[in-house]
Amino acid sequence: MNDEVRARLVSIQHDVRAFFGWSYEDDVESAAQLARAMNLDAPFNTPSWSPEARVDALEALTLAIGSSDVLVVGAAAEPEAVRMALEEGVCVVAADGAAGACEGIVRPHAVVTDLDGAEHLERAAQNGSTLVVHAHGDNHERWQACFARWSVLEQPPPLILTHQTDETLPGMHNPGGFTDGDRAVCCLLHWGVNPDRIRCIGFDSSRLGRWSGQTDPARKLEKLRWMDAVLRLALPGME
Repeated sequence: MNDEVRARLVSIQHDVRAFFGWSYEDDVESAAQLARAMNLDAPFNTPSWSPEARVDALEALTLAIGSSDVLVVGAAAEPEAVRMALEEGVCVVAADGAAGACEGIVRPHAVVTDLDGAEHLERAAQNGSTLVVHAHGDNHERWQACFARWSVLEQPPPLILTHQTDETLPGMHNPGGFTDGDRAVCCLLHWGVNPDRIRCIGFDSSRLGRWSGQTDPARKLEKLRWMDAVLRLALPGME
């Protein structure tokens, strides 16, 4: 991915905010609060979430991905489609609640989430998938509640933290993108995965996916059109 495309995947976040009338300052505040909460030796009394441990989690995930093909599972995926798309050695990354499409078939290596995946996200946390948790302006209470729950698990899930601002925030990353699905693709590119090794299923901008969080349908369809715009930038050869 060249520098121009990488920069555009980030700058499009400003276009999305302008379109929906969302506040950049709210995004910054949520992300900054998350950075402050997590840059401790034992955030939420959980040493495995320390800044050093999160670096290790990212290194372990990128090592697992290695040179394998990566299947990104979106909110419109059906379990049978996941089953049919799996090949030996493929790594799986799910977009938030789309972890539900993988249940009973494969444990995702990672789940990219802004934390509205409900019970499917909870099971992914309990099953040890790495959670790539995103901060934005209206999920501050959600990340606080989720981390409080997950911190008391016998084995809290590995964490990687993302945000959608232009600020430099310690221990957090902005890979670009907007929805959980297209941000999952942006994360893979950010981590050095060749676009030719990324396959996507369950990405449909014409309807609400089975695994989408509770939302206003008309507003969600608008978001999905922005998802398409990001994916066209990130994976120009994607059908």
